[in-house]
Amino acid sequence: MTTPRKQQISLADTPYYHCMTRCVRRAFLCGEDKHSGQSFEHRRGWIEDKLHFLTTVFAVEMCAYAVMSNHYHVVLFVDEDKANQWSMNEVLERWHRLHKGTLLTQQYLNGDNLATPLVDMVNTTAEIYRQRLMDISWFMREINEKIARQANQEDECKGRFWEARFKSQALLDETALVACMAHVDLNPVRANIADTPENSNHTSVKLRCEQAKASQTDNISNQPNILMPFVGNPREGIPQGLPFDLTDYLQLIDITGRSIREDKHGYIEQSQPEILTRLHISAAHWLIITTEFRTQFHGAVGREAALTDFCEHQHLKRRQNLSHCNKLFA
Repeated sequence: MTTPRKQQISLADTPYYHCMTRCVRRAFLCGEDKHSGQSFEHRRGWIEDKLHFLTTVFAVEMCAYAVMSNHYHVVLFVDEDKANQWSMNEVLERWHRLHKGTLLTQQYLNGDNLATPLVDMVNTTAEIYRQRLMDISWFMREINEKIARQANQEDECKGRFWEARFKSQALLDETALVACMAHVDLNPVRANIADTPENSNHTSVKLRCEQAKASQTDNISNQPNILMPFVGNPREGIPQGLPFDLTDYLQLIDITGRSIREDKHGYIEQSQPEILTRLHISAAHWLIITTEFRTQFHGAVGREAALTDFCEHQHLKRRQNLSHCNKLFA
């Protein structure tokens, strides 16, 4: 049975979520259709550009993404505090970058003199927009509706382009977060369309690698602006960002990518990356997690305590993934 959307997303438990959407038709989202010979490679750019644009509008940041031939993955961070700090004007200006808004919101931003009751109506509307601008469902909707319309117009057809709205998984702790990010970043390597992570086009890891090579530093300010930065291992006083070192993460992705290639034996060297040591994940389990994340975990992902809290807050009777999480994160 499908889990209601409101039971998949709980900002009280975690701001991190893995979302995935798959194309419903045989015709590819991107890449080349072997049956017709037609190339849809340019559509990868549509999605990547849209993702980058939406992170400048929404209170949602991207941790990782990968645009594949018939689906795409994205790991998102919802910044509720950031959205709540926006003024009414900033909320309206951000929303108007996406939609026209209402006549009253347009008049307000134009500086028209509005009576107090009308200003109150504008304020009420702005609060609705504020909630939407930190809502993952609205974020994914803005991507998928636009891409579906463009693809249908290009294909000269009508009807459903995506098989469903999108699939969502709550990532309840650091272990689930880094495992899911690695799973997403390594999608092209597993699919044999890229030899190495840094050569996998339309992925977040390629952006991070390019920026790291250009700057030769793991300083926050020298990381891609469109991606959530790595800020180092958890400690007091650190800025908001991913709780890992950038160099450790890139090393982890590089070693894992080499280990899952068909011409390799499928193991990670004994001198495994510091991230796995800190999170107490064995190298053998790590390879299973990164290659089979979607098949191993259905629903929220995290260690037992985090899963228990999530299920209690969402009034769920059953803790999905518990046995897999206990086994693979042990």
